[in-house]
Amino acid sequence: MDRTLPQQPSPAPDNGTGVSIVVIGYNDAAHVADAVRSALAQGPAVHEVIAVDDCSTDHSAEVLAALAAEDRRVRVIRRATNSGGCGAPRNDGIDAATSAYVMFLDSDDVLPSGAVDALLAAADRHGVQVASGLCVRRELPSGREVPWQPELYRKERLVGSPDLRPRLVHDTLCVNKLYRTDFLREHGIRFPEGRFIYEDFVFTARMLAAAPRIALVPDTVYVWHVRRTAAKLSISLDRSGIANWQARMEAHRQSVEILQDAHGPGGKRLARAARAKFIEHSLRMYTRELTARGPEYRREWWAATRAYLETFDAADLDAAPAPGRVIARVVLASEKPRDLNRLKQVAARPARLAPPYPQDAEGTPVWAADLPEVTLEHLLVRPLRLLPLAVDGELRPRAGGARLTLRLHELYGRVADAGPATVDVELIHRESGRTGLRRTAELRPAAERETPADEVSGGTWAATVLLDLGSLDGGVWDIRLRLGFADGTARDSTAHALAGPGLLRRTVVPGGRRGVLLVQPYATQAGNLAVRIAPGVRGVAGVAKRRLARVAHRVGGR
Repeated sequence: MDRTLPQQPSPAPDNGTGVSIVVIGYNDAAHVADAVRSALAQGPAVHEVIAVDDCSTDHSAEVLAALAAEDRRVRVIRRATNSGGCGAPRNDGIDAATSAYVMFLDSDDVLPSGAVDALLAAADRHGVQVASGLCVRRELPSGREVPWQPELYRKERLVGSPDLRPRLVHDTLCVNKLYRTDFLREHGIRFPEGRFIYEDFVFTARMLAAAPRIALVPDTVYVWHVRRTAAKLSISLDRSGIANWQARMEAHRQSVEILQDAHGPGGKRLARAARAKFIEHSLRMYTRELTARGPEYRREWWAATRAYLETFDAADLDAAPAPGRVIARVVLASEKPRDLNRLKQVAARPARLAPPYPQDAEGTPVWAADLPEVTLEHLLVRPLRLLPLAVDGELRPRAGGARLTLRLHELYGRVADAGPATVDVELIHRESGRTGLRRTAELRPAAERETPADEVSGGTWAATVLLDLGSLDGGVWDIRLRLGFADGTARDSTAHALAGPGLLRRTVVPGGRRGVLLVQPYATQAGNLAVRIAPGVRGVAGVAKRRLARVAHRVGGR
């Protein structure tokens, strides 16, 4: 093993219910102390904290040495050479652990108070090999928290075998779980080593393939820090190069292979669920980003994705929810990238299907007239509350705020049948998640466009809402919609940001509590309409100063 063993002696083996927490880090002296202290703060159940330093070149070694001097439960392992990834350091921790249970913690994250006790109590209560709890992604510096896979953790649950709860494949994280140490060792469950991105995909597949009993608890047991403005992005956030997507597909491919090779039909069910999850989650996420990539990336992405999807069978596609399934079938049907803006809207959450709406000769809805093999017949029977209804939005700043114009498109006659009635508009602060404004407007029939012969004719419905943006705090505000229909149904949606003359540009308008307001409507990565607000002279000046600095930087770099 390529590591330098700790100077302090190992604690006596724990044959009871103690926990070893493995903290891994590389050049993260700024955060690793917070991670280790959050592990120590879990209390006496934590028998040891094994800090594995992956040959850092900053002052991580000094930070860890000081922590070990403060608390004898801290054991430091310093690797002699950098491993290139997260797998080898975690494996070192598994090998060094002396407790009955083991957990994993990254150096830039923390464990919330009570996490270990919640997992340990569930493991003891149910006699399981694995206990798993809720992870939250905490956006920094705002502190806004978004739960990861909350559907799995709504209530405490005992899962007798993973194939009885196939959705377990959606939670590929290794860090929100407590494992019996002897279970991992007995089944040889380890992380892939070297420069292997998404190593937790493979580790989790190996764990599920071993068919453990698993306890799920609703408690928050892990806080995943998301630092989007960091000088060096984390592996999961740095998706700018095609290598990231290739690594993700390879990790997924290995995971599916592991599950397929598991004993009995349960492994096959988990493998199919894993492929459906890839289509629903990974494919949609990266599709949303395609329009922001260059032509070479798009060509490589399309070819690699198409080749991988060709290894799926029809049942794999059928098992995936409709938006991801449609994207997959378009990619499979076309040798070259196409319809990227339209695909991006299908990949949005919630999904939108933008015009046109063609049909084949038999009247079946299809993706495009020249791609009739991609059929959309599910749109004729899907519940209205799940339909990918398309709403276009324009936000035009004016004194004191803005005028929001919304246009709802027909979708193969389903919209007219339901009877569009109203639209509720909410502005949600991006960082805090609080609602700033609520408005309701009536949807009225709008002028119809000319419809090609191979498309379904149908109208659109429009609504206009005046927004008092001057009453809002500065920052980014997301625009959320709820469409109401005469038949009593409703559909949550967002507005697709239209671009055009006078749209999506910064405008300074009078009004508000501070006399002046800078308003910038913009399109999010998924194409949703949102708005940035900078109130007051100071806010306007600050935005202008940052913009001039970016221009100067670009000019100076030429």
